[in-house]
Amino acid sequence: MLSAEAYSKHGFNVSGVIFDELHTQPNRALFDVMTKGSGDARTQPLYFLITTAGTDTHSVCFEQHQKAKDLLAGKEVDPTFYPVVYGADPEDDWLDENVWRKANPSLGVTVPIDKVRATAHSARINPAEENSFRQLRLNQWVKQSIRWTPMHIWNQNNQPVDLADLEGRVLRRPRPGEHHGHHGVRACVSTRREHGCVQGVPWFWIPEEGMTARVNRDRVPYDLWAKKGLIQVTDGNVVHYGAIEAAIEELGERFNIRQIAFDRWGATQMSQNLEDAGFTVVPFGQGFKDMSPPSKEFMKLALEGRLHHGGNEVLAWMVDNIHIRTDPAGNIKPDIAKSTEKIDGVVATIMALDRAIRNGSAPGSGRVYDERGLLVF
Repeated sequence: MLSAEAYSKHGFNVSGVIFDELHTQPNRALFDVMTKGSGDARTQPLYFLITTAGTDTHSVCFEQHQKAKDLLAGKEVDPTFYPVVYGADPEDDWLDENVWRKANPSLGVTVPIDKVRATAHSARINPAEENSFRQLRLNQWVKQSIRWTPMHIWNQNNQPVDLADLEGRVLRRPRPGEHHGHHGVRACVSTRREHGCVQGVPWFWIPEEGMTARVNRDRVPYDLWAKKGLIQVTDGNVVHYGAIEAAIEELGERFNIRQIAFDRWGATQMSQNLEDAGFTVVPFGQGFKDMSPPSKEFMKLALEGRLHHGGNEVLAWMVDNIHIRTDPAGNIKPDIAKSTEKIDGVVATIMALDRAIRNGSAPGSGRVYDERGLLVF
């Protein structure tokens, strides 16, 4: 039994290493020290990597997991690596008991099935427990231990949305977004409420240069989304604000844009340019005070099946990435730092809802969204 510090393990000459729960390692330092050179003086050193699935797909654990899957699929050959993986596939029904046996070969022997049934029942009625069940009971890699919006709930909101229906209507609160640095995906969302439901249409941008490397590194199909028209590709290695500004101006010709809200910590020059172009621009805070009310409204609408998004694949991916931060008073907001990947589209949608909530109801309606649309960047 060794401590977790990597610096004190240099120079070890081991015959064997049992690395348990590799997914809990905060970085690869200890893994590299114990497996790269520490057993070179031994004739046949053995390294056992034993772990449950984790949540960080950029970790050394996921790297080893993916190598094991590639070896089992015949995509890679390494006679020194013997892979054994028991786990449910991503598309498997997590409530199917046959899937449970697939991930737990000793189910009913060392693990009583009644306990698994009870845990599954609890996760079914409490969506926040779903990811823990999938990770710890089914050995599935999940985006976060506690899921904010279950994907089956999100997918129930995939009713089609036609942007043409917004033409000629008032669109409020477009927002230039600046969350993750302009080398990545940029997001814009247009929403409006009709017949008690919110309809959303997102736009996304990504730089062309480096996109293939980004696809391979992140294992995210940016290139396929671009071919489908779900992401707009811009020249160069960054998304230039000029491309987004031009898109906003084009939308301004189609819609009556009343206001543009922006993150006061980013897109300052862009907001000034849009103001010079004749748009009304206002700052928007990213703290709990500003983000909590619309975040709760977002979740409420999704759970009630009233947040129609047209089944956009990029936005769904971002919803699956999101991690929520909670303060002692029960306020919530998206946690960009802890979210596993990009969440710009979700933040943009939440901010659109916020601008509507804070600016009162439309004439003749009891709710702010009934006669107004929102456009958010």
